[in-house]
Amino acid sequence: MPWSDLAWATVVTMFFAIPIAITVWCLLDAARRPSWAWALAERNQALWIGGILLGLCSVVGGLVVCVWYLVKVRPSVAAAEEGRIDHRSRTSS
Repeated sequence: MPWSDLAWATVVTMFFAIPIAITVWCLLDAARRPSWAWALAERNQALWIGGILLGLCSVVGGLVVCVWYLVKVRPSVAAAEEGRIDHRSRTSS
């Protein structure tokens, strides 16, 4: 019986650790991107890092912030870092 209890506790712990793991992944990814890539993507690095950290206070809020970062922000910053800039979204002066 103790092995089944240990297995169940491991599964439950891993399930509840998923939001923290996603948050840490987003935080490390946002921190390692160079500031010039954030500027080219017209995003604020400090704001996103702060938002991800603030998301640690709430599981649902943190997951929403992290998913938004991974789906919308990260691709544009990564594209800017690789030199792919969408000129249509940039305002001309």
